[in-house]
Amino acid sequence: MDISGKVAIVGVGETDYVRGSDRSVTELVLDASMQAIQDAGLLPSDIDGVIPPPGYVTTEEIAANLGMPEVRYAVEVRMGGASPTAALQSAVMALASGVATNVLVTFGWNGYSAFRKRPDAKKTKRLGDPGPFIDVSRNFYAPYGVRSAVQWYSMYIQRYVDLYGITAEAAAQVALTCREHAHLNDKALMGGRIMTLDDYFDSPLITEPMRKLDCCLETDCAAALVLTTTERAKDLPHKPVLWLGGAEGHPYPADEITNRPDMLKLGLDSAAPRAFAMADVSPSDMDFLQIYDCFTYVVLMELEAIGICGKGEAGDFVKDGNIGLNGKFPMNTHGGLLSQGHCWGLNHIVEATHQLRHDAGKAQVENCELGLVTGYGDLGDGSIAVLARG
Repeated sequence: MDISGKVAIVGVGETDYVRGSDRSVTELVLDASMQAIQDAGLLPSDIDGVIPPPGYVTTEEIAANLGMPEVRYAVEVRMGGASPTAALQSAVMALASGVATNVLVTFGWNGYSAFRKRPDAKKTKRLGDPGPFIDVSRNFYAPYGVRSAVQWYSMYIQRYVDLYGITAEAAAQVALTCREHAHLNDKALMGGRIMTLDDYFDSPLITEPMRKLDCCLETDCAAALVLTTTERAKDLPHKPVLWLGGAEGHPYPADEITNRPDMLKLGLDSAAPRAFAMADVSPSDMDFLQIYDCFTYVVLMELEAIGICGKGEAGDFVKDGNIGLNGKFPMNTHGGLLSQGHCWGLNHIVEATHQLRHDAGKAQVENCELGLVTGYGDLGDGSIAVLARG
C-alpha cells in the first residue's frame, strides 16, 4: 500500500513554554489539543483517532474532556523523544487504511515543575513504565553513579568525540544557532536571552564532554497536531502539509549502550534511508531541518545519520554557517529543545508545519517546499518524517 502523500497535517497548537506552570499536564494537553482542532477548522466531535502522551494523559481523559463521542483508533508510541515523530507514521497508517478519519497527536508534560518539590504545585502525572532500560540502569549503571540522561549519553558521545576529533566549538555552534533562532520566536523560553561563545565556554561541565549549554531545556508545555487524508484536507482552512515518508529505527541492543557492536550506530542510520526512499527524495533536497536536539553533540550525530554530511564531518559542517536561517540547511528555526522548550520534539513538527504553510513569521525560510523532522529517544531510538507543502 503506497501511503506517501496520502495524509496531511491540517492543524497545530502549542502552549507557552515555561518553567513553573500552574496547570496540570492534562490541562496543558487539552489546551494544545483544542488549539490544533480549531486550527484545522474541525470540532472535537470530528476526531476519532488519538495518540496521547505516553504515560501522562490517557486517550479516555482527552476524549471525555473534549467531547469526542467515538474514538475508533488509539495507540501509545513509547520511544522517548522519538515518539511524536514516530507517531506520525502510526497516524498515517490509520488514516490511509480508513481505520480513522481525523487523528489527534498530542504531547505535554510538566518537565520542569514536576521534578521539583513545590508546596503549591498541582499534583501531576509522571512518566509511566519507561521500558526495559530502567533495569539496566538500576542494576549496572546506577551503582557506579551513572543516573541521569546526560551521563548515559556521554558514554557514546565521548566515543564520538574521540573517534572523529569533534571539537567543543562545533557543539557550541549548534547551541548558538538554536539560541539565535529562538530570538525570532515569541513562544521560546530563551527568546529574550542572549548567548555568546564566552557564555557557552563559561557554562559548567556536567559530564564530559557536555557543558550545561549543551543540554536541552526543562520546560512545562504541550503541543498537538491534527492529521487527515489529503483528500479531506482540501476542504480545510490551511495549506496542507503532506507526509511524504517516515520511518523508525532502534539500535541493538536497544536497552544497553556499552555492549553494542557499534556504539555510534543510531536508529536513524537505518530509518533515514527508508524514509527518503518512501518519499522519493534525497537529503540534499531539504529546504530546512528540524533536528531533535536533546544535546548538541547528538545533533551532530543525527546530521551524519540522515546523510546531510559524512561520518565525522558534522563538526566542520555546522561551523560554516550551513544551519543558520540563511544557510544551506536552516535548522531548528524555532529554537529547538535547546532554546524554545522541551516538548519531546512535537514542537519541531509544529514548527515544520508553520514553515511549509509559509506562516513562520520572522523565522520563515523563504519559498520552502520540503523539510524533515527527526526524533531521538532513550539511547539511540530514531524517527524521521519527510514533509512537503501541499
